[in-house]
Amino acid sequence: MADHQHVSDHKHGEMDITAHQKTFAGFIRMAIWVVVVSILVLIFMALTNA
Repeated sequence: MADHQHVSDHKHGEMDITAHQKTFAGFIRMAIWVVVVSILVLIFMALTNA
């Protein structure tokens, strides 16, 4: 069974979250690229009367 820690054992701000921050930054970067490409595709379609 898992070793359960008591709530009093938790110390705020001690967890290493660098992997979480890198993952979130990558997600935001990818989302921005998807939005930019989508807008460019829509502009291209509008200009070519597609």
